[in-house]
Amino acid sequence: MVREGIVALLDAADGIEVVAQCGSGREALALAVELEPDVAVVDVVMPGLNGIDVTRQLRSAVEGTRVIALSMHGERHYVEAVLRAGASGYLLKGSGFDELVRAIRAVAAGYVFLSPEVTAEVVAAYVAPGVATGGSSFHTLTPREREVLQLIAEGLASREVAVRLGISPKTVDSHRARIMKKLDLCSIADLTRYAIRQGLSPL
Repeated sequence: MVREGIVALLDAADGIEVVAQCGSGREALALAVELEPDVAVVDVVMPGLNGIDVTRQLRSAVEGTRVIALSMHGERHYVEAVLRAGASGYLLKGSGFDELVRAIRAVAAGYVFLSPEVTAEVVAAYVAPGVATGGSSFHTLTPREREVLQLIAEGLASREVAVRLGISPKTVDSHRARIMKKLDLCSIADLTRYAIRQGLSPL
């Protein structure tokens, strides 16, 4: 319902045409690669493939499409992860519709747009002396490991993850073992809690 409302409002805005909408990360990636929109508005938390990895893969596959991430999280590590993946905008879900329109127009024109609520914190982190960015262990995971982590957190068994990603169950188990070692976690429950804290899963 929320997505339908956003689509209706955007279609009514001057100079903006919505060419597609969807409810999952993999579908969003496939549609964006097929249609090559000027701007893709992507939720950070989506089933199947999160918005961070959708952004990264989309930016690699379609050079001309710029990405705006929508999120309920304003913490610096979320914003950094999305910008590092190649997004040109980061908008909090509590923002007004007019701000979304401004963000789309700014990003389409080649600018970067951040919600005012997150701008000060992000800028301060980059200009303050001695502030280290990207220190989270999440950034040590490979894109495939993040995909496996998300699907495990969504409740899929190794065989189901293997089918979804086109790899063997043994490879899934190897990825899971490496993820646990990198994150210093001991169980599937720990992985699930970690994925939720990182915004990979809404569960």
